[in-house]
Amino acid sequence: MNNLHHHRAQFPALSNKIYFNYGGQGPMSQVTMDAIDQSQAHIQNIGPFGNEAYSWISPQIQASREAIASLLNVTSDTITLTGNVTVGCNIAMWGIDWHAGDHLLLSDCEHPGVIATAGEIARRFAVKVTTCPLMATLNEGDSISIIAENIRPRTRLVVLSHVLWNTGQVLPIDKIVEVCRSNKSLLLIDAAQSVGVLPLNLTTLGVDFYAFTGHKWLCGPAGVGGLYVRPEARASLNPTFIGLNGITTNSQAQPTGWQPDGRKYEVSTLSTPLYVGLKAAITIHEQWGTAEERYERICQNSQYLWQKLNSLSDVKCLKNSPPESGLVSFQLTNQPSFKLVQYLESEKILTRTIANPNCIRVSVHYLTLESEIDQLITVISSRLG
Repeated sequence: MNNLHHHRAQFPALSNKIYFNYGGQGPMSQVTMDAIDQSQAHIQNIGPFGNEAYSWISPQIQASREAIASLLNVTSDTITLTGNVTVGCNIAMWGIDWHAGDHLLLSDCEHPGVIATAGEIARRFAVKVTTCPLMATLNEGDSISIIAENIRPRTRLVVLSHVLWNTGQVLPIDKIVEVCRSNKSLLLIDAAQSVGVLPLNLTTLGVDFYAFTGHKWLCGPAGVGGLYVRPEARASLNPTFIGLNGITTNSQAQPTGWQPDGRKYEVSTLSTPLYVGLKAAITIHEQWGTAEERYERICQNSQYLWQKLNSLSDVKCLKNSPPESGLVSFQLTNQPSFKLVQYLESEKILTRTIANPNCIRVSVHYLTLESEIDQLITVISSRLG
């Protein structure tokens, strides 16, 4: 592992504030920003449309696809390039051949974008949508049993987050895969809070669909993400968005079918500079340490923050034990959450509120310093009085 202070110096946003919002959007390194600018300048220099441009752009996009695939321990043909997590979830949710009376199962900790998508699918296709209570399993109970109890014979799709965005709970996806597989239900994972945090091997994990973004824990640019589609699930997933990138054509440029890999779900012109930036961002993290080393550091920071918060009066952590992710959520017993978050920001300490459950969420990265956590605790303690 490289020296953390030297490594952090590559991230300009970390020099003038204490940043705890990686779960919302991570700060970009200077290398990442330079990669975006330089690739954009190069494209404009050679002309954004032409044989020379295409000859340069195509391998850049493929290199980014391969970098993402390597991060997830899958082959590059399983990766669809998207704009963000929500687009990936929409591709998987709308691409199923729904019939009236089919069932879609969510948890009670899913993002509003996923919930709204499920509601519209229910309206259009007379699909039944229900929610299983996973929030209550944060400290006790069995999430696997809850899902098994709520799955139905006609459950076509189960949609869950790997790391719950509000509480930071990490779900045992490997066991949940077994429950879904035995019921012949497809499993879509919202990976907004897991990619860039957890060491991942989607090939062995066995999920059908895994939607992720590059702008959170990977500290890449906004507007780039992806969707992993398990090869065995590809035949049953129809394209949600359709464009030139996803189709095959004949000599008269007429559509003849779908691309045989992850491009099947892509549309057209991708933002090459942004994907070059995401590749650079992934490389920066790998230069500091392995996925396992980065995750170990994140868990150390989460545990340290959790212990410090528990030492404060008028503060209650949602989790009764140290989190296994980078999200640490807590509640105040003597004042509204938003007032403390506003005050912290005035002190150049960035956190956020969560509506359900009402709490304050702190995101700690491997980039986070213990001294930054100490300063957060000092300011909270002085504010609570």
